Amino acid sequence: MVRSNDDVAALLQEYADLISITGGDAYRARVYEKAARATGGYHADVSTLDAKGLRDIPGVGRSIAEKISEYFRTGSVAAVEELRARIPDGVRRLTAVPGLGPRKALVLYEELGVASIDDLVAAIRAERLRDLKGFGPRTEQNILHGVDLLRSSAGRFQLDLATDLADDIVEALSQVTGCLRCTYAGSLRRVRETIGDIDVLAAAEESAPLMDAFVALPDVTEVVAQGASKTSVRTRRGVAVDLRVVPPDSWGAALQYFTGSKAHNIRTRERAVHQKLKLSEYGLFDAESGEKIVSGTEEEVYARLGLPWIPPTLREDRGEIEAGLRGELPDPVTESDLRGDLHTHTDLTDGLAPAEEMAEAAAERGYAYYAITDHGPDLYMQQMTEERILAQRERLREMDGTYGRRGGRDGMRILHGVELNIGPDGEVDWPGEFLAGFDLCVASVHSHFTQGREEMTRRILRACENPYVNIIGHPTARRIGRRPPVDADLDEIFAACARTGTALEINSHPDRLDLRDEDILRARRHGVRFAVDSDAHSVLHLANMRYGVGTAQRGWLTKDEVINTWPETRLRRFLRKGRTGHGPGA
Repeated sequence: MVRSNDDVAALLQEYADLISITGGDAYRARVYEKAARATGGYHADVSTLDAKGLRDIPGVGRSIAEKISEYFRTGSVAAVEELRARIPDGVRRLTAVPGLGPRKALVLYEELGVASIDDLVAAIRAERLRDLKGFGPRTEQNILHGVDLLRSSAGRFQLDLATDLADDIVEALSQVTGCLRCTYAGSLRRVRETIGDIDVLAAAEESAPLMDAFVALPDVTEVVAQGASKTSVRTRRGVAVDLRVVPPDSWGAALQYFTGSKAHNIRTRERAVHQKLKLSEYGLFDAESGEKIVSGTEEEVYARLGLPWIPPTLREDRGEIEAGLRGELPDPVTESDLRGDLHTHTDLTDGLAPAEEMAEAAAERGYAYYAITDHGPDLYMQQMTEERILAQRERLREMDGTYGRRGGRDGMRILHGVELNIGPDGEVDWPGEFLAGFDLCVASVHSHFTQGREEMTRRILRACENPYVNIIGHPTARRIGRRPPVDADLDEIFAACARTGTALEINSHPDRLDLRDEDILRARRHGVRFAVDSDAHSVLHLANMRYGVGTAQRGWLTKDEVINTWPETRLRRFLRKGRTGHGPGA
C-alpha cells in the first residue's frame, strides 16, 4: 500500500549517515544522499524496476542499483549491515536529534560516553560539552532545542505518509460489499501538519465484513482490538489506525464527532445543551424525549445548531463558531482555485526531471501558468552560472504556450524564475540589473539558521525590501521534526511584506508546510498576500499542493489572498512589485 520508494530512500539516507559517522568519503556520502532524494521522489515504484530501470533514476548508478536490488531480494543490504555493526546504537540514536550531525554524535560518544538522549541532556545541563572542540554554549542550546523538537514529534507521522495510507485503506474498504460510505476523519481530515493516528469511518448495516476486511489488509501487522463497532490495528510503518462502523442514518453526526477537534466539539455540544439537545456520534437528539432529530449529514447537524457547515480545516475553536453565527466564515481557498505553481525545480540544479517533463506534468494538472525557479549561484553545490540560467530562459521561452490549455486560446504560460539564497546579511545572488530579466524571484534562507533574532529579522527584511524579490520562500526555514524555525520577529516581517508587496510562501512539501497555520493567521491580519507552492523537485512532488492548500485553509485564507489563484494579468502586475510605479496590492 505504501510506496517502496520511501523505504529505499530511508535506507540510502541511513547509509549516507553511516558513511559520515565512520569518517568515510564525504563525496560518497553526498552521492547516497542524492540517490535517497531521487528515489523518494521517483514517479515509478522502485520495487517493480529491473536493474536498467533502477539506473534510470537520477543519481542511481550500478552500485546503488545493486544495493536496491539486494534489499528487495533479501530484505537487507550487507554493506549497510556492516556499517551498522561498527556504530554503537547510542550514536545512531543521537543522530536523530535535529542539529546534531553524525560526526558530533560520535565525538560525544567517544569523549563523554553519551549514548542516549537522556545522557545528552544530562551532559549539557552539567556543561560538559563546553570542553570539546566545536561545542559551546550556543551549540548546547541548539542541541537542547533539537531534543525538544525530537520529543515533541515522537510517535507522529508526516501528513503525506498518513494521507497515502488512509487513501489506500478507504479505497480498499469502499469495495467491501455492504459498505455504503467510507472516509477518514480526525486530525487527518483537518489537515494537521503531523498525525498521531488515523481515524477511518464507514457506514454499513452490518459491520463484520468491513472489520474482517480491515484486519486482513496487507499493511496491517498487528490487531490491537477487534469489535463490532470499532477495530484498532497497527501498520508496518507503526501508524495506528482505528476503524469505526456506524449505521447509515448516523453518518453525518459520526463524521462531525470523529473529525473533531476536541475543542470544537465541546463548543458544538455546548450549543446543543443550550437548545435542550444532546449531540453524540449517533445523532442530535431531544434531551428530554431522546428522539433523534437529525444525523444523516454534517450540514443537517450544523444547521440544527444554528450554524453553517464549517469546513473541517477550520474546526480548531479559533473563532469559527462565532464567525459562523455572524455569517462571516471565510470561503477557504481550494486546490481547484489554483491557476499555477510559482516555485519548482528541474535537473538543472537539484531537481530530478528536465524542464520539459515538469512542464508537461504541470499542464496535466490544468494550470494556466507555471514557474520554474532553479537555484541561484550562492548555493555553490548547484553550480549555477549566468550562462546556464540564460540558456534555460531561452529554452523556456521556446516552450511557453506549447503545453495544455485552461480556459484560453493559448497553452500554459511558462514563467522563468529563480530561487535566490538570502545571505547572512540579506543580500541575494545577483544584482538588480540581472534579476530584472526574470519573471519572478523567490528568495529563501538556506543557511546560517542559528543567527540571533535581530540579525535574522534584519536579514529577511532586507530581502523583502529588494524590489526584485517577489516571494519569500519557506519563510521560517523549518523542517518538521528535524529543524526548528529560525528565530525572527515574524510580525515585523509580515508588516514589511504587506508594505513592499512581497508575498509569503506556503510551502506544500510535507516536511516543511511553512508558513504554519498559526503564522498565516497572524500574517493575514497585516494584509499580506500568499503563494501556495509545491517547491517540487520531481514530477511526483507537484501533487503536494493538496497539503499546502490544507495548511492555507487552516490559516483561513480565501482565494483572493493567494496570488497563484489570480488570472495571469493580475499576477504579472503584482510581480512587477514597486519597480514600475505599480502599488503592492495589485
